[in-house]
Amino acid sequence: MSEAFQIILLAVDSAIRLSVPLLFACLAGLYSERAGVVDIGLEGKMLIGAFAAGATASLVPNPWMGLLAAVLASVLFALVHGFASITQRGNQIVAGVAINVLASGLTAILGNAWFNQGGRTPQLPSGARFNEIVLPFAESARAIPVFGAIYAEVISGHSVLVYGALALVPLTWFILYRTRWGLRLRAVGENPAAVDTAGLSVTALRYSAVIMAGILCGFGGAYLAIAQSAGFITDMTAGKGFIALAALIFAKWRPVPALGACFLFGLLDAVALRIQGVSFPGIGQVPVQAIQALPYLLTVVLLAGFIGKATPPRAVGVPYLKERS
Repeated sequence: MSEAFQIILLAVDSAIRLSVPLLFACLAGLYSERAGVVDIGLEGKMLIGAFAAGATASLVPNPWMGLLAAVLASVLFALVHGFASITQRGNQIVAGVAINVLASGLTAILGNAWFNQGGRTPQLPSGARFNEIVLPFAESARAIPVFGAIYAEVISGHSVLVYGALALVPLTWFILYRTRWGLRLRAVGENPAAVDTAGLSVTALRYSAVIMAGILCGFGGAYLAIAQSAGFITDMTAGKGFIALAALIFAKWRPVPALGACFLFGLLDAVALRIQGVSFPGIGQVPVQAIQALPYLLTVVLLAGFIGKATPPRAVGVPYLKERS
């Protein structure tokens, strides 16, 4: 296997790992915004989920308990967002920003108070994390040219949350386009008055979408804390919720293109990590800060120049007020 091919395989493998939290958050925003609720709070819900997962797994060294805690914490924040946006008909963007600020402050304060490690949770042992799964025949397949290396290096060796995130893409497509609930969810994001006229509860449908978003953000947070890393660190989401929103717009609110968009942003992040410290002819070594900003800069460039017209659901961001007869 050539060195160039090996580098490509490692970059793709890294891109998959880095795109998983983006994919969870992107699908979360897809459910919420398809129902008409703008979800700026993806970042905060992932962050509180990551903290809950790391804190729980440090006390109860079981990754499934950490995942459960992450989902519960994220859903709780999602319900707060739903209460402000749906029940109280508040400004959805302001409510989402408040969720982000609350999660950032709360995780730092609780982390420092409970563990006294500057906001971090203790380093997790292997048994408290979702470890890599080696698929059948992965080692023996390495001898097969090209396809064996792809199977062993790229397809095999990921945690259960990675495979779960990939499986969620066709599942989300099926739910949204082939189930009654999905049809109603898309309808309430386009024309809530028509849904209300049909005798369905706009409030209940939007709350169900917000709860689904909370569950998926919990999965994304748990992946960051107890799969990709070995514990929680302060503000470990590092803007991934906002990049997931950009990926959602780039995918035009569709699940399958969302996978491609998240992988693209994950690949940009992977490339940025790999070129840190590399000297370029005529330029020299690029500052680390510039390399770290590369994925965010390219996100703006892609959204500004390559996305084309992206039309969101017509009722997104608009609180629904039931007309009185």
